[in-house]
Amino acid sequence: QVQLAESGGGLVQPGGSLRLSCAASGLSLSDYAMGWFRQLQGNQRELVAAFISLTDTVYASSVKGRFTISIDHAKNTVDLRMTGLKPEDTAVYYCAALLFGKNWANVDFWGLGTQVTVSS
Repeated sequence: QVQLAESGGGLVQPGGSLRLSCAASGLSLSDYAMGWFRQLQGNQRELVAAFISLTDTVYASSVKGRFTISIDHAKNTVDLRMTGLKPEDTAVYYCAALLFGKNWANVDFWGLGTQVTVSS
């Protein structure tokens, strides 16, 4: 059974930093593309950052230069390091996995999400 468990969300002031972590079980990170999405209330989920191959990454233009996605194959975790946080980054952040080669519109597995709130 595949499980993706996010952690690390919380309340942070504008300009601050957070590290989100996704612990994956039941799948190999060598077989699945891993990514982070976020969803603002009432909006669709949007791709924030993802591995599109074992080494190549993509980022939403709104977070490029501020967020960094990384994988630890030994721990089977995918992290999202977020710096320079802005109020508009406030959202529920979801870890996602899909087989390499598939379109991100067809995610295979989702985590339950973790809330990130950026506010003074």
